[in-house]
Amino acid sequence: MPLHWRGRAALAVVVVLAADLQCAVAGEGLLAVDVGHTLAAAGATSARGRGEFAFNLELAGHLADALHERRWAVRTINADGRIDSLRARSQAASGAAFLLSVHHDSVNAFELRPWRWDGQALDYNDEFAGHSLFVSRDNPHTAMSILCARSIGARLQRMGFEPTHKNGRRRSYADRTHAVHYYDGLAVLRHARMPAVLFEAGVIKNRDEELRLRDPVLQARMADAIATGISACLRNGLPADDEAAADQPDPPAATPGG
Repeated sequence: MPLHWRGRAALAVVVVLAADLQCAVAGEGLLAVDVGHTLAAAGATSARGRGEFAFNLELAGHLADALHERRWAVRTINADGRIDSLRARSQAASGAAFLLSVHHDSVNAFELRPWRWDGQALDYNDEFAGHSLFVSRDNPHTAMSILCARSIGARLQRMGFEPTHKNGRRRSYADRTHAVHYYDGLAVLRHARMPAVLFEAGVIKNRDEELRLRDPVLQARMADAIATGISACLRNGLPADDEAAADQPDPPAATPGG
């Protein structure tokens, strides 16, 4: 074979292999998993003094593994805890089919009770526990975001995880059964150009739930449920509402005696 033919053949093989690799990834889709908060601003502090970012990072790692097992390509955002802005998170997700932002929940300051742990003066609240999900009507794919949040919530409940409804005191429901709330102003959701959901895994101010949420076995089970819900939504789901219906504002609050 002439040398120039060999060069062309080798180039063709490289092109084909690159195309096959691209198709293997693009065929199943790219998903973005955002690790909430940063090293400098670690979010909520748990009942035992641990920053939320550490919880988020652990669960995000399990979730990436579970999504890989389902043949998704995964881009983890902010794994080093050094991302410089909220908008940078959604920008880093560019090109993904879906964005999930991983968080852990707290409670209002006036609902906290003081206690001491390992010589530290800390606070806790054992009244609230459970997960919840949030979507934004300012996201261009509200209907699909709701569908995926509902799918995740349904799978979590089927796996034995119980939601919290404490956030219903301040945030209206997109789906009450599965604890899916509207939170239109969340920057990571409203600036995303793909369907996006923020997931609160549980209440780390609850002393028992904090310990459960640190358990690697539970983290892996929760991640498995989330990955199953995302896969079911993106591969098989159709939104119940069109985008215009999903973007409707909340109805006016009833007036006393009205």
